[in-house]
Amino acid sequence: MRLTILLLALSILNLNAQTQTDLSYYLPQNTTYNKSIPTPQSVIGHDVGEWHITHDKLVQYMQALATASNRITIENRGTTYEGRPLLLLTITSPKNHSNLEQIRQSHMASTENNSVNTSDMPIVVYQGFSIHGNEPSGSNAALLAAYHLAAAESKDVIDLLDQTVILFDPSLNPDGLQRFAYWANTNKSENLNPDPNDREYQEVWPGGRTNHYWFDMNRDWLPVQLPESRARIASFHKWLPNILTDHHEMGTNASFFFQPGIPSRTHPLTPKLNQELTKNIGNYHAKALDKIGSLYYTEESFDDFYYGKGSTFPDINGGIGILFEQASSRGHIQESDNGILTFPFTIRNQFTAALSTLEAAKGMREDILKYQHDFYKNARNEASKENGKAIVFGDEKDAAKTYHLAEILERQHIDFHELKSDFTSNGKRFKKGYAFIIPKNQKNTRLINAMFEKRTTFQDSLFYDVSAWTFPLAFGLDYSEGVSTSNAGTKVESLSMKTGTVSSKSNYAYLMEWHEYYSPKALNAILESGLRAKVGMKQFSTNGKSYDYGTILIPVQNQNKSPEDLYRFLQDVAKDSHINIDAVATGLTQGIDLGSNQFRSLEQPKVALIVGDGIRSYDAGEIWHLFDQRYDMRLTKLDTRSLSRVDLSRYNTIILPSGSPNASVAKDLKQWVQNGGTLIGYRSALNWLNSNKFIKLDFKKMELTAKNISFEQRGDFRGAQVVGGAIFEAYIDRSHPVNFGYKNEKIALFRNNTMYMNPDKQSYNNPIRYSKNPLLSGYISKPNLDSLALTVPYASKRLGQGRVVAFTDNTNFRAFWYGTNKLLMNAIFFREEL
Repeated sequence: MRLTILLLALSILNLNAQTQTDLSYYLPQNTTYNKSIPTPQSVIGHDVGEWHITHDKLVQYMQALATASNRITIENRGTTYEGRPLLLLTITSPKNHSNLEQIRQSHMASTENNSVNTSDMPIVVYQGFSIHGNEPSGSNAALLAAYHLAAAESKDVIDLLDQTVILFDPSLNPDGLQRFAYWANTNKSENLNPDPNDREYQEVWPGGRTNHYWFDMNRDWLPVQLPESRARIASFHKWLPNILTDHHEMGTNASFFFQPGIPSRTHPLTPKLNQELTKNIGNYHAKALDKIGSLYYTEESFDDFYYGKGSTFPDINGGIGILFEQASSRGHIQESDNGILTFPFTIRNQFTAALSTLEAAKGMREDILKYQHDFYKNARNEASKENGKAIVFGDEKDAAKTYHLAEILERQHIDFHELKSDFTSNGKRFKKGYAFIIPKNQKNTRLINAMFEKRTTFQDSLFYDVSAWTFPLAFGLDYSEGVSTSNAGTKVESLSMKTGTVSSKSNYAYLMEWHEYYSPKALNAILESGLRAKVGMKQFSTNGKSYDYGTILIPVQNQNKSPEDLYRFLQDVAKDSHINIDAVATGLTQGIDLGSNQFRSLEQPKVALIVGDGIRSYDAGEIWHLFDQRYDMRLTKLDTRSLSRVDLSRYNTIILPSGSPNASVAKDLKQWVQNGGTLIGYRSALNWLNSNKFIKLDFKKMELTAKNISFEQRGDFRGAQVVGGAIFEAYIDRSHPVNFGYKNEKIALFRNNTMYMNPDKQSYNNPIRYSKNPLLSGYISKPNLDSLALTVPYASKRLGQGRVVAFTDNTNFRAFWYGTNKLLMNAIFFREEL
C-alpha cells in the first residue's frame, strides 16, 4: 500500500513538472534573451504547449519575429490548397544577412567546382517541422527554436549564427496542422485527462496527418506533385543545404528516435560516409537528451531507402537528412508505458534536438562542407565516364505524360533536351515534341540514377516504404538508356506544354484519339455541355490517318450547338486539354464507318466516391485529387456515416477505395448496382465486395511455413513477405475498353498488397494479366512472386442491370503514377462496354 501511494505521489510530481509551460521549462539555462524580441506568449496569447498552435497564430508569431529581429528574414513561397502561406525564415547573423546572396552563390559554387575552399564558409541547415499535421510537437517546438535563435544573447548562439545559415520551415503541412490543432483544442478539458480512451485522442476521419487532398506529403519530396512540396523543393535546390531535419512523431508508448536508421536498409546510392556523419551528428543529440533526462534510441527502426522522404531526399543530393521521431501525446496529456506523457514534454524533446542539430552543424561544419563538396566532385567524375550517353523518354501519342515527367526533372534541377529529330531505340519510336533526352554527364547524375533505375536485388528484405519508384514506368512512358547525346537538340530552358488544336471546321464530324493523358478531361467537358459523343470499339483509318481503339466521335448534326458554335467550343476544349481534334468530312472509312454500331453512345459520368470511417484516406484522396485537379470533373464525396440516407440514383458510378464501409449499407448499394449502377472497388475493398456477394472473385491462398526461423527472427520472416511497393509487368488486351488509350501490349503496374486473383476461364475476360516473370523493379519475396505470376489485377462482372469492377492495385498512387490513371477513367466513361 505504501509503495502504491509513493508511486502515485511520484506520478503527480512528474505530471506537475511536465505540465509546466512557461519558457523556463524549455530554454537552456544561463542564457539571457533580448527583451525587445517578443516571446511566443506575448503574440499568440498562451504559453507554448498550453494549447496546440494553430497555423494562423504560428504565422503571426513568425512574422512578428521577422519584424523585430535583424537575424531573421521571412518569405512566403506560395500557398497550400486551402490558401495558407508557405513560409520560410532565413535565420543567420546580421553580418551574413547583409551578404546573403554572395554566401549562397559561394555555397553553390562549392558543389560545382573542384577548386573551391570550403573551410571558411557558413554551413547551411534546413529545419522542417511537422510534415504530418497530427504530429504537432515539431511545429510547436518551432516557436521556441525561432525565439531562441532570434533573442538569445549568449556567445554560443552569436557564434553559431555567424557560422550557419538556417532555412527554417515552421510548418511543412499548414492545412493538416490547422485541422489537428482544431481537434485537439476543441476536445481539451480544463482538468487534463490522460485516459487514452478520451475523445481528445481519437481523431475523426481523415485526421490531421495529411494535406487538403489527404496526401502523406512526406512521400512527395521526389515526385513533387503538391504545392507544399514544390515550394520546399525550390528552396532546397536554391541552397542545397548540408543538413536537413524532419521532425515527426510516433506511437505514444515509444521514446525518442534519431537517425541513423537500420544500417542494412540504406539505399546503395547513398555514400557510406553519409551514414558515418549521421552517426556522429547523433552523438550531439544523445548528449543533449542525456542532459534533460530523456530516453531515446537509434539504428533500430526506420530506414534511408526511399528518396521521396524528407530525411532521405538530401542523401542523394549531397546533404545529410535527419529524421526525428517523438512519442506522441496526440493531445495535451496521455498515459504511456513510460509514465504520463505531456504535450510540453514532447515539445521540449523536439526543441532540444533542433538545437543539438545546430550544435552538430557548428562543430562538424568543415567535415560536412567537405563531404558535400566531395559528393559532387565524385559525382562529376562518375558523370564524365557517361559522357556522350543519355536517357530518352517519351510517348509518341501522349505529349502530356511526357511533359509532366519533364516537369519533375525541371523542379529537381536536372538538365534535359528536345530531340534533334525522330529516332528509334530498342524498338521504340521517339518523336520530337513527344520525347526528351537527359544527358548523363551532368551535376545531378546520381539523382537521375535514383529516379530511373530498376533495382531487383537488395541487401535487406524489409522496407519502411516503397522499394521501387522508377519514374518512366510510373508514367507509362517508353524509355531507353545508353542512347547517344547526338540525338539531343536544344536544351530546354523553359518547359511548356503542347498546345491543343482542332484541325479545321467540319460540317460532318470530329474525331479525338484517346491516347493523350487529358482526353478524359476533354470528353467530360464535351458530355457535360450536353453534346453527343460516341466511342469507337474498333480500329479504323481515314484521310491517311489510323485511329486506335477508343477514338471519340463527335457528330456535328443533331447537337445542341450550331456547327460554328461547336467548332469554337471544341477549339476551347482542345486548348484547355492539350489535345488534337480532327475534323472529317465523310463517314466512309477504311474499317468501321462513322455510322457503325461499333461506335457506342456515351453517357455523362455522375460519379460519387465513398469516404469516411473504414476507408483508407490516402487512396480516397488520390482519387479526389485526380478528379478535381487533373480532369476538372465533379466528384461527390459520400461519407460512410450517411451513406444509407443518400439517394444513390443521382449517380451512375460509385467508387469504393481500399477499405470497407459498414455492412449495413451493402443492401442499398447492391440494389443500386442491380438497377444499373457501376461500382468500382479497389484493393482491400474487394474483400468486402466478395463477402457481401457483389462479385465472385477467386483469390489465391498463400500459406507460408517458417523453417529454421528462431523466435527472435519471426518479425523479419513475416516482414519479408510484405509487398511494400514494387512495379510489375502485365500484358493487356488493347481491344478491351478498360485498356483504351494504351498503345503498347504491356503495362507497368504499382502493387503494394498480396491479393492475387486467379484469371477467369474465358480469356477475353482477362484484359490485364501479369506476366510469368512480372517483377520490373522493387522487392518481392519468391513465394509472393510465384503467387503473383499469371494472376489478374482486374475483373468486371454483371450484377443485375449494373456492373461491379474490381482493381487489386492502386492505379492512382501518390499522384505521380500517371501511367495507370486512365484505367479508372476508362472504367468510368466506358462502363457500359466493360
